[in-house]
Formats: sequence, structure tokens, C-alpha cells
Amino acid sequence: MRSTLIAIRNRLDRAGIILSGLCAVHCVLGVVLVGVLGLGGEVLLSPEIHRIGLGLALGVGLVSLGFGVLRHGRIAPLVIGGFGLALMGGALLVGHGLPEAVLTILGVSLVAFAHIRNLHAAC
Repeated sequence: MRSTLIAIRNRLDRAGIILSGLCAVHCVLGVVLVGVLGLGGEVLLSPEIHRIGLGLALGVGLVSLGFGVLRHGRIAPLVIGGFGLALMGGALLVGHGLPEAVLTILGVSLVAFAHIRNLHAAC
């Protein structure tokens, strides 16, 4: 049973890394496609996509990083991830444009780094 829980937590960390990467790709491609080509602005830059992504990141991050603290006793991944999630939340408040993209990319980078630290701390 314990090995099953560890496997689930490891999968959640990996899912967090993948979600962070997808979010960063979405931000970069969204800005490029809308800014350069004028395509897909309504869909790619929809606030709903950002809210859903933040909700997923919060859920996966809090569960896996929180359980990580319980598992290995290191709080650093949770703090780093929390700061990244705060930046992602802040990006929702500044509106579309470069500030939003910068805050989001910094936030998802920190969240991905936190998940990586969480995986390594468990070893």
C-alpha cells in the first residue's frame, strides 16, 4: 500500500512538471500566434484557459508538494511551488500582454522546479 502511495505522489509530481511545461508552451505560442499572425486570440488568450490551468496547478501542486513535505520533511519545494503559484495567480490580475506572459512563465518555471526538487528529495 505504501509503495502505491509513493508511486501516485511521484506521478503527481511528474504531472505537475508536464502541466507547467504545457502552460509555458501555451503562453509562448499564444503570444506568438496572436501577436505575429493575429490568429486564435479569443481561444488562446481566453481567461478561462488561464483559470482552469491555475486550478489544475493549485490542485496538483498542493497535493503532491504538500505530501512531499510529509514524506521527506523538506519544506523548500512547497515554498518554491507556492511562490510560483502566487505568480501565476498574479498573472490573472494584470490582464493580457507581456506582464501576464512573464509572470506566468516565471510562475510555471518555479512550480516545475519545485516538483523536480520534490521528486529528488524523496530519493
